[in-house]
Order: sequence, then C-alpha cells, then structure tokens
Amino acid sequence: MSNSAKLQGIFTPNLVPLDAQGDIDEGELRRYTDWLIDRGVHGLYPNGSTGEFTRFTVEERRRIIEIMVDQTRGRVPILAGAAEANVKETIKACEFYHGLGVRAVAIVAPFYYKLSPESVYAYFAEIGRNTPVDVTLYNIPMFASPIDVPTVQRLADNFEKIVAIKDSSGDIPHMIRMIQAVRPNRPEFSFLTGWDAALMPLLLIGCDGGTNATSGVVPEITRKLYDLTTAGRLDEARQVQYDLVTLFDAMLYSAEFPEGFRAAVELRGFNMGTGRQPMSENQSTDLGMLSKTLQCLLAEQGFTGQPVGGCPVQANTVDRTEVDAIVQNVLSELQRRGMA
Repeated sequence: MSNSAKLQGIFTPNLVPLDAQGDIDEGELRRYTDWLIDRGVHGLYPNGSTGEFTRFTVEERRRIIEIMVDQTRGRVPILAGAAEANVKETIKACEFYHGLGVRAVAIVAPFYYKLSPESVYAYFAEIGRNTPVDVTLYNIPMFASPIDVPTVQRLADNFEKIVAIKDSSGDIPHMIRMIQAVRPNRPEFSFLTGWDAALMPLLLIGCDGGTNATSGVVPEITRKLYDLTTAGRLDEARQVQYDLVTLFDAMLYSAEFPEGFRAAVELRGFNMGTGRQPMSENQSTDLGMLSKTLQCLLAEQGFTGQPVGGCPVQANTVDRTEVDAIVQNVLSELQRRGMA
C-alpha cells in the first residue's frame, strides 16, 4: 500500500490556456493554477480529457506538468494524466512524472483500438509491474476500451501501486459493483467520479471524490456540493446539484467538448486563447451564442455580470423530479445495506 494520503476530494481536470501562436501560455496557466487552489479544490488533474491531452505533444504534456508542479509548490496534490499511445511510452511518462513529485498518475485504458477485458488487464498489469508512481485507472468508455468490474478487481488485488479508479461513465450501478468488489481487500483504494451531473448520488454510494470539469469553471460550487454531501446536509446539497447540472449540460452539450468549458473559463477572467481543434464558421457563431448563455448562468450564481441586453427569464431546465428520484433510490439502497 502507498504511504501517501488517499486520493479524495475534488480534483480539477484543468484546461490549458494558449497564447496567440497556439502555444502553452505559461503565465496564464500559472495564474489559473493559483486561482483554482485559492478557491478550494483539493487537487489538480492536468493532461486529462478536459485538458485535451491528445492535442499536445509529449514534450508539451511534460511541460504542462512541470509548470503546475512548480506553481503548486505542494499546496495540493497533483494527479497527472500519463496516458500515451503505447505501454512503453506510458511507463516512461510514469517515470518522468514520478521524478517531478506528483502524487499519482491517471492512465486511460488503451484508445483507438477496442480491446477485450483480458487485453485491458494485460496493459495495466504491465504498468503495475513497472511504475514507480501510484496509478489511477481511468475508465471513459465513450473514448477508450472500457474497464469492467472483474478487471478492476484483479488489478486492485494484484498491484499495490494501482490505488484508485476514475470512472467517467456516470453509471451508478457500475460504481456500486466496483466498490463492492474492491473495498473488502483494498479499503484504501479510491473511487473518483468524472460525471458532474451525478456527483452527489455517487458520493452517497461511496465515492471518495471526483475529477469534475465544472470545478475548472465554478470551483466554489463543485467544492460546496462535495462539502454539503459529505456533511450529510442533503437538502442543501440537492439544490447545489440542480444548479451544477444546468451549467454542466450547457457546457457539455452546446459545443464540441471541451470548447464550452473553455468559453466559460474565459468568462471567469482568463485568456484561454483559441483551442487547437479548428472550428467552422457556424461553430464559431454557435460558440458565441453559448458564451452568452453561460454568462447568464454564471450571473445567476453571482460570478459575473449579465451580458449586454440582459438575460431572458427562463424556466429551470433541470428535471428535479428525476434527480430527486436518483437520490432517494441511492438512500434507500444504502439503508437496505445497513450503510445509512
């Protein structure tokens, strides 16, 4: 078992500001890092999906971690995305980030090729045998080969350096099954969710925290939701979850991921630059309209002023009945198991 602290709380999968030439804007990245820490996030998670790791070179990915480790100065732990295109390069990344002093690395299952569970196990087993730094498995089945429950259990049982899993499926029963399978033998193993829309229910069923893209935009709200839920103040937490879903949906579904999040961070006062994925003229227009919508949502929370012309009065789009039902089902299941 690792001697380091358990991974828990809100880890921000941060975006990377770019300058006018499309290169990493180091000064703005340092300012953004300080801002996130000052607003209470528990840790930082660079080189994840929100951080567009596939759109940077190996050298750039390493430089991003160097900058953030230097700027953080140990104030919060760093979970560094270390996924490369093959296992040899991924292990090299583990070694490099270990040398920088990160708390752990996160590694997505093999992408591009869809692999069987046995191949996914073999991939992570090779890493588990050779990594000098603690590893967080990263399950994101929409982009990579899925990591099923038996595979997570085998890896947790056989490799002490594999200490956590980040699951971005949003599948609550899947998370319950993983916790049931792993915790009896590895009580210190961490379970993190990457699905902001169900952060509260997932914390209630036993998750230790999350790597949540909304925390890169409204760290105050995501941290508040975590604190209220873990303190058992569920009526208050439920209201915050409703608000977070509204913002999350607007950023996630109204533009190509993660452009909606980049637009929202701009509204918090950062110069994010133009993303590396080219956009059509229509997409640029749509993103401008989304920015106005996001500004109105952020204005409702007191984080920015309203756009020119004001904001329309709209009914709340969150299906509160559905969220209430999820929470009540989770609580009923916990009571049935004698856990609440």
